[in-house]
Amino acid sequence: MKICACALMLVALAASPLRAQDLPPDSLFDRLVGRWVLTGTIAHQQTTHDVTFEWMLGREYVQMHEVSRERAPNGTPAYEAVVLFGRDPRSGEYACLWMDNTGAAAFDPAGTGRGTVAGDSIPFLFRYDARDSFHTTFVYDRPSDSWQWHMDNDSAGVRRPFARVTLTRR
Repeated sequence: MKICACALMLVALAASPLRAQDLPPDSLFDRLVGRWVLTGTIAHQQTTHDVTFEWMLGREYVQMHEVSRERAPNGTPAYEAVVLFGRDPRSGEYACLWMDNTGAAAFDPAGTGRGTVAGDSIPFLFRYDARDSFHTTFVYDRPSDSWQWHMDNDSAGVRRPFARVTLTRR
């Protein structure tokens, strides 16, 4: 009877879905969650955006909503993005799906970045094709409780800065 009970317990545990929060905690998502002001340079232009990160779907994912304060001629935000971040429950690898108003792509694979936490940073790589990619790296600064956000174009292994911005809490 004890063997049967142990076997049933093992089957039940094996059938349980793996959840991201079952991984060892890395606290970086917790440090992103909140309301931020983004300031810095994007595509050689000074900019300010409002950015909110929040948990969703039972703390399985983090959603980022980014809205520029600059306006398009029609009065809408010049830039707006919704980004979903998740963590693979088996490998611990992070992924994000980037959707913005620069061009609808119906969930093009190029809009999905992958990365692994490295200390206090989360570097994501978006592969466009065999030659071209885009790097976006969030780097947490513990003393100031802020984030540096670096974005670089990469063509044939040559990286060129696209953006250097800072996220500070509102």
